[in-house]
Amino acid sequence: MSKRIEIVSSFYNEINEDERLNRNRCGQLEYATTMEYIHRYAKQGAKLLEIGAGTGRYSIALAKEGYEVSAIELVEQNFEVLKRNGSSLPNLQAFQGDALDLSRFSDEEFDVTLVFGPMYHLYEQKDVHKALDEALRVTKKDGVILVAFLSVYAILYNNYLQGNLLAGLEENFTENYEIRHFEEQLFTGYDVTEFEQLFAEKPVQKLAVAGVDSVLELAQERSDFVMSDEEFAAFVKYHLNFCEKRELLGGSSHLLYICRKN
Repeated sequence: MSKRIEIVSSFYNEINEDERLNRNRCGQLEYATTMEYIHRYAKQGAKLLEIGAGTGRYSIALAKEGYEVSAIELVEQNFEVLKRNGSSLPNLQAFQGDALDLSRFSDEEFDVTLVFGPMYHLYEQKDVHKALDEALRVTKKDGVILVAFLSVYAILYNNYLQGNLLAGLEENFTENYEIRHFEEQLFTGYDVTEFEQLFAEKPVQKLAVAGVDSVLELAQERSDFVMSDEEFAAFVKYHLNFCEKRELLGGSSHLLYICRKN
């Protein structure tokens, strides 16, 4: 087992990933926004691949909607939950594996490819590009790839403003404020422009970059934070109208880079 896989597996073995997208308004907004974008590009009956499927929140929901879904997950604990929860769905295939090796899948096999976890935990440039190239390889020509990534600025704001700012600056930036990526970070973040540049020489057309959870991760840390169901529905509608605005992207913890394969 590589050090990267050991670090990532150790983290996810200690948390309940299956509840993350439903336990609070931030997770609910991430899920609602991500599903909105999937539905924009996945035609009914499309063949989908989710890489980094976690416990299957997206894959299982999409299979229930009638899509033909393949899901691959690195962490054994998450994979076992995915396999168990999706066992009754004949149009869902689940595999344990790594985003760096999709050799079980053929070239141009999928209409839509979802890369929803790997970019959080890949640090070496060669591994980042290998994962992206594998996702592109298995996607059909004119197919769509949705890639989730983290904002380095939101990582700092959400996790290092409780008396540990200096540690957060040291972990995520050099002295010249260049962004750092290294294995022990566990979660690595990007500037939006930096992430876009990963695709500069790849055979894709950028369709959109969207923030999926806005500032809710930071907001819900307030002791007086309250958002009723009615207010949340209104916030989702508001958010979907503005989530691609460039000036708002860095404040969102999770983002989507969406492109079409040429």
